[in-house]
Amino acid sequence: MRQFTYTRADSQANAVSAHAGQPASYLAGGTTLIDLVKLDIMQPERVVDVNRLPLAEIEALDDQRLKIGATVRNTALAYDERVQNDYAVLSEALLQGASRQLRNRATTGGNVMQRVRCGYFRDGVSDCNKREPGSGCAAIGGHNREVFAVLGTSESCIAVHPSDMCVAMAAIGATVQVSGPDGDREIDFLDFHKMPGDTPHIEHDLKDSELITHVTLDAPIEGAGSTYIKLRDRSSYQFALASCAAIVSLDGDKVANARIALGGVGTKPWRCSEAERALVGQPATRESFKTAAGIAMQGATPYKHNAFKIPLARKAIVRALSDATARAQGDTA
Repeated sequence: MRQFTYTRADSQANAVSAHAGQPASYLAGGTTLIDLVKLDIMQPERVVDVNRLPLAEIEALDDQRLKIGATVRNTALAYDERVQNDYAVLSEALLQGASRQLRNRATTGGNVMQRVRCGYFRDGVSDCNKREPGSGCAAIGGHNREVFAVLGTSESCIAVHPSDMCVAMAAIGATVQVSGPDGDREIDFLDFHKMPGDTPHIEHDLKDSELITHVTLDAPIEGAGSTYIKLRDRSSYQFALASCAAIVSLDGDKVANARIALGGVGTKPWRCSEAERALVGQPATRESFKTAAGIAMQGATPYKHNAFKIPLARKAIVRALSDATARAQGDTA
């Protein structure tokens, strides 16, 4: 068994200081970290517990944005009245994202940092560029059905980003606040997660020892309807084969604003900006939604076992846009 030092931080500055200068990990809910330490995939020499930091509050800002502390538990976030009223897509995504026991432990910051569920990454012996840069990717020629991507892939990695919460946040728009040895800074949520390219071991935009302190959601779109559709092999706790977070506002019978983000098919939470632009000003009809879905999946790369994800994602987009439009029109059935 590997040994590590445990430190309980009593301030952000102390947490960052304790983390700096050595292989270390921050600990909040531990729902990913503890699993990967047990599997010997993550090997921190120090674990810095941040649960006592004052980061467990949800705060409404004067500009109508919502500031979420990094240690806010997924259950608390999903059932927060402001989230349910103004960001229903986020509440729905969280409640479909895990078992109740995991939601009670998992945190906002930890969910943003959630690592892939690729079996080749987690088995500790297969070729995996994410775990051991330059070793290859066993998934490309192996079994690549459930947790493997068709968007944003490379010759180095095709593992899908597993978070449901992050898909909703990508659709809403958000900013990640971090604190590190060089001070505080903000990162646009869409820039936080990195596509694999030829460096799949670089998963995010954090610098050494930086700690996520908050995620701030953009102001809600007035009059919009939203939904989160998650398609999976079984309705109980399971990762998405394809999912879609959609937000739609209308001007009469036409689309005034649209947000679309995908999960289960991308190497990062996948925002479909071109499809959104194509929808604006178009009739809010199934035909328009099908056109947008086709645009969203342009450039998708199928692999041996997951080619079905491309039509599945298209169907998820059409269904999500249809449901979000119905809600914008006041139909909550």
